[in-house]
Amino acid sequence: MQQTAVPPVSTENVLRGEHLSRAYSGVQALSEVSIEIPRGRVTGLIGSNGAGKSTLVNILTGYDTPDQGSVVANGNDVTAMRAERRARFGVARTFQHGHLFGRCTVLENIEVTALACGAGRKSSRQLALDLIDELQLGDWMLHDASGLPHGVERRLGVARALAARPDYVLLDEPAAGLNDGEAEHLRDTMRSVAEREVGVLLIDHNMPLVFSSCDHIFVLGAGKNVLDGTPDVVRHDSRLATSYLGSAAEQIAEGTLE
Repeated sequence: MQQTAVPPVSTENVLRGEHLSRAYSGVQALSEVSIEIPRGRVTGLIGSNGAGKSTLVNILTGYDTPDQGSVVANGNDVTAMRAERRARFGVARTFQHGHLFGRCTVLENIEVTALACGAGRKSSRQLALDLIDELQLGDWMLHDASGLPHGVERRLGVARALAARPDYVLLDEPAAGLNDGEAEHLRDTMRSVAEREVGVLLIDHNMPLVFSSCDHIFVLGAGKNVLDGTPDVVRHDSRLATSYLGSAAEQIAEGTLE
């Protein structure tokens, strides 16, 4: 794996997956994959379908366990912890498909997450209102979560993850269904969240969003680390084309990919 160009960070301020391997019914989904998500930065994770991204996120957040390797959050080994316990160590995530309370309003969905993470009623309401403002959900605040437009549902998922007041938030395809303006706002939101000393992991197929948002990008291919580095390093590395993007790599390098 290519050496990182990012300055070293304290092990106490990073979510790290170390040499993670996972197989299902003899099919190797991950092989010795390592990744670091430092607090205060936006880290990208890209790869083709089947590269192992979802498996890696599930392992990092406690929804699956590795056959080998470890997960460390803020210096604590959380490998054996289930998702609800891992959340107490500051790890939160969004999901590709829903996981919302359909009969609750957008406001209630965010508020109940804050309450479940130990905030009081008054502070939960204020946090929910602040996140509604930050994620531009005001027009949908009193709508039930069932039947929301796809882009609004994605933004609500991000707001709920942030309501846990995490040290690390892993965003799984948050830009799916967003228009260009919404994607740009999501980029600004991620940068703002990182500035609050939260580690952000962005997993998305929107390459302009990933390359314009992230401080560091990891590329997976066939369940293995292919390369990692700054956006500039990754976009100009020939392994990006061979493992994932094909001719689109050149467009990214030239800044012409829409």
